[in-house]
Amino acid sequence: MDTTVSKFIDLEDSDTKSMEKIHVKDSFIYRIYSRMLDIVSSFIGLLVGTPLVIIFGLLIKLEDGGPIFYKQERLGKDEKHFSIYKLRSMRVDAEKISGAQWAQKNDPRITKVGNFIRKTRIDEIPQLVNILKGDMSLIGPRPERPELTYQFDKEIPGFLLRTVVKPGLTGLAQVNGGYEISPEEKLKWDIEYIKNRNILMDIKIIFATIRVVLTGEGAR
Repeated sequence: MDTTVSKFIDLEDSDTKSMEKIHVKDSFIYRIYSRMLDIVSSFIGLLVGTPLVIIFGLLIKLEDGGPIFYKQERLGKDEKHFSIYKLRSMRVDAEKISGAQWAQKNDPRITKVGNFIRKTRIDEIPQLVNILKGDMSLIGPRPERPELTYQFDKEIPGFLLRTVVKPGLTGLAQVNGGYEISPEEKLKWDIEYIKNRNILMDIKIIFATIRVVLTGEGAR
């Protein structure tokens, strides 16, 4: 059975031309619900995920001797800068020459262990700490690197609209496209979420995320 969230979203209705056309679903009840979901889910996730971080952290170390974690600056709500930590999935020297790049299919920079932890999203577990701190939510647009965000905003008008809400660990773009989705597609999915988010949509995204984690689909 296909559980992808794209079934109830029409991307052709997306309008990313101006901030005035974006209506953010942000009622008091939704904010309370969202924060409670963030706290409970991240706490449970850290309890379950910490042993996985330890196991795969050791495998990362054994594979090439490099650092286990990878720190990156990201852009959050209202363009606030914050740091996230991920289990390292790329070679140590991945961006020394090329600089910041958009993730691509069959990315040659990814290690063997990295390929698995990206497919299963295990590399994202440390970001549950960011959710507990309030930098991120469980669901929302993925936080992007500042330099890429500003570059894309010049090329794709409205890309910065993604920062009007808290970024998330998962979201419509993640369950419908994964790592290789284009910036244009990512923007459309994220605007759809910002304009239409509600508890039922969040539940569907959570179940779709579980499907992606279990099958590796959308995480190529």
